[in-house]
Amino acid sequence: MSGWKRMIVQPGWANRGDAILLASRLMLGAFLIWGVWDNIVSPARMSEFRNFLAFHGFPLPDLAAPLSVWAQFICGVAFIAGFATRWAGLLCAVNFAVAVAMVDAKLGIRGAFPAACLILFGLIFATIGAGRYSADATLGLAVRSPQRP
Repeated sequence: MSGWKRMIVQPGWANRGDAILLASRLMLGAFLIWGVWDNIVSPARMSEFRNFLAFHGFPLPDLAAPLSVWAQFICGVAFIAGFATRWAGLLCAVNFAVAVAMVDAKLGIRGAFPAACLILFGLIFATIGAGRYSADATLGLAVRSPQRP
């Protein structure tokens, strides 16, 4: 490959994808756990979240609040470990798609952007997986995508 093509294509970055997936999983997992930890350890905070969901018209807020909190916590742990990453990504995407549809869409593009990013990250992990540095790979559960021609 000629010098200018190499400069544009940057083939060396292709070898760093697994490290970037690891960094993304760690960041997102920690963020999800941090975001719900207060709801897990404080019944008062869980009640506030339940009231928030009721205010926004969620059905069964007594069930929806702990379900959403524990889904986010489990996704966070799964992302950090890189275990069942595709399923965790799908769960994360669905959880935040509901949040966008029920709450964040009313806030406009800026208000919905954080949850939309969480949907996107969830879908990335659901489709790409956890990468080489993960429990999935260590346990032989990782499925590599077929190479494109």
